[in-house]
Amino acid sequence: MNTPSAPLPGGAWTLGDSSVTRFGYGAMQLAGPWVMGPPADHDGALDVLREAVSLGITHIDTSDAYGPRITNELIREALHPYPESLFIATKVGAVRDAQGGWPTARRPEDLRKQIHDNLQSLDVETLDLVNMRMGDAQGPQPGSIAEAFETLVDLRQEGLIRHLGVSNVTEEQVAEARSIAPIVCVQNMYNLAHRHDDDLVDHLAADGIAYVPFFPLGGFTPLQSTALSRVADRLGATPMSVALAWLLQRSPNILLIPGTSSTAHLRENIAGAGLSLSEEDLAELDSIGH
Repeated sequence: MNTPSAPLPGGAWTLGDSSVTRFGYGAMQLAGPWVMGPPADHDGALDVLREAVSLGITHIDTSDAYGPRITNELIREALHPYPESLFIATKVGAVRDAQGGWPTARRPEDLRKQIHDNLQSLDVETLDLVNMRMGDAQGPQPGSIAEAFETLVDLRQEGLIRHLGVSNVTEEQVAEARSIAPIVCVQNMYNLAHRHDDDLVDHLAADGIAYVPFFPLGGFTPLQSTALSRVADRLGATPMSVALAWLLQRSPNILLIPGTSSTAHLRENIAGAGLSLSEEDLAELDSIGH
């Protein structure tokens, strides 16, 4: 493994009781097509995880539903016993069906099973962070988070979880969860073109709570914008690099978890996120989501 040659872009953020790199890694893409089954290149997937840690990344995001179990098992194979500095976040609230769908599973017995599945596949006694995922594949949906979230609170009291977060949620659900127990992060879809959580990002920053955007580069359909391309051309960078750099400069509580199945692409993402965007660049980019 390589020794980090420079600090990761964005510095660090305190997530619960741990200092983590704001540039992290999302493991979803390590599974097979459509996040089902094993990767085509098993050894290559292990290399990506080891490279991420060797480059200084201390925040990895995963879920036992990816594969299912595949990404957790790869993380365990590549990195166990885990470095003391490594912080692994997972999520519960959905499982996989034979067709590759993501049916919700939020009854107390469902959540308990998912927690124990994550503990087993990662081979840990306590999960660093568990995000309670709400909504569906279309995005957040209104409704109470109380019963599901209270189950995770009980599991935390049993010593199986260190910290709690919420994912794919409305502002009302964030407030409801916080009225039940402290949370350390919110994980929602957010990027240059999807700015619906702007106010939430700022409110969380004021309260010292992390915001972790999933699909930071647009998801299965990459971000496309003439303004983004213009800024990238001006900087001699890729549009995706600019999009990552924008997120890091958007607010200090934003933690990045871009995924990739390539070590070369991992390094490109890290380098790109270190771009410095001028006020002119930021003004042009802000026009995309507005």
